[in-house]
Amino acid sequence: MTKPTGGRFRLLILLAALLAVPALIAAGCDNGGAATDMEMQALLDTFDANGDGTITIGVAAAGPRDDQGYYQALVDFAEKFSADNGFAAPIVSDNIGSAEAAQAMSDLASQGVDMILVGASEIAEPLPDLTEQYPDIFWYCNCGAGFDEIAGLAQAIDWGAPIHYTAGVAMGATLVDHGGDTAVFLGCCDLPFEVEAYNATVAGLQSVDPSFTMEYVSTGDFQFDFDNAANATAALTNAIAEDASLVYAYLGGALNPVGQLATEKEIAVFAAGPADICSREDGINWTGSIVFDGGRYAQESLPLIISGELVEGQKYQFPTERGFNGAELCDASPEAEAMLAQVFEDVATNGELLGMLGGISGAAYGGG
Repeated sequence: MTKPTGGRFRLLILLAALLAVPALIAAGCDNGGAATDMEMQALLDTFDANGDGTITIGVAAAGPRDDQGYYQALVDFAEKFSADNGFAAPIVSDNIGSAEAAQAMSDLASQGVDMILVGASEIAEPLPDLTEQYPDIFWYCNCGAGFDEIAGLAQAIDWGAPIHYTAGVAMGATLVDHGGDTAVFLGCCDLPFEVEAYNATVAGLQSVDPSFTMEYVSTGDFQFDFDNAANATAALTNAIAEDASLVYAYLGGALNPVGQLATEKEIAVFAAGPADICSREDGINWTGSIVFDGGRYAQESLPLIISGELVEGQKYQFPTERGFNGAELCDASPEAEAMLAQVFEDVATNGELLGMLGGISGAAYGGG
């Protein structure tokens, strides 16, 4: 007898497991840690596609696995989760361009993996075909703003506009504290999610002081090139010459080089993505991070998958919440802390603000 596949069957198994293990959601995957015996059985029932009694994770990353930023966060989660539970080391395919995404993820799926964590929506286009070709694998995408609903794909998404509105407020508070009125946003190539992030950041920045300005500078040589350290550091050098006193490195592999240069030039620098910026000992004087951490999202998604709140064919949108995503300052003044507390409350409850942010998103993606 062959094992049925697909999200509906998995959901039945998950719910049965939950009846047997009431504490699973709260404890089973907390901090990527080790599961109890009962929790382990539920994990195996959910994800062990080939029935070999273990779980092998594949990670598909659009950028370098060791970028110290957005891409590495998901890889780090997969490695820690696997090690804590005695699973094989994840199989990581990184630096995947959109043109070769279908072949790269097909190669990954052919290596006996039980689940594949896709690290970005820019490589999601072949997933409709791949999820049909490999239906036993549990496919999960940290898809940012989201990709079309696909029957065989579970998606964790967020809303970039409120996340980046909090970013702008944090950057405005930084300029108030440290002086200056000019910032630069270093991105790739004017992609829709960058447009959304930039315009929302500017809105937040100017809510602190309308005289503050921020310029967007493209540093990529091609679509989705967030890793061009030479272009990014040259752009920052030019911005500093034009009196920029704050930089937001909305980058992948070029993140640390920008951080290092900003530290040398003694200007404020914010990272994009990772949640651990303020605890790093990397010689960079990080001012803060705008958190949309793929590893943190995956950690929170596993219990949702096990509980049946997130199944293949569905999307789960994470809210913008302080301590989970959005702006974090490394050494904030009391005044900056108060601004952050207020802006997180505003993006949760202020209807007028949410309407404005919806307009930013709509314009960025062509819907408004």
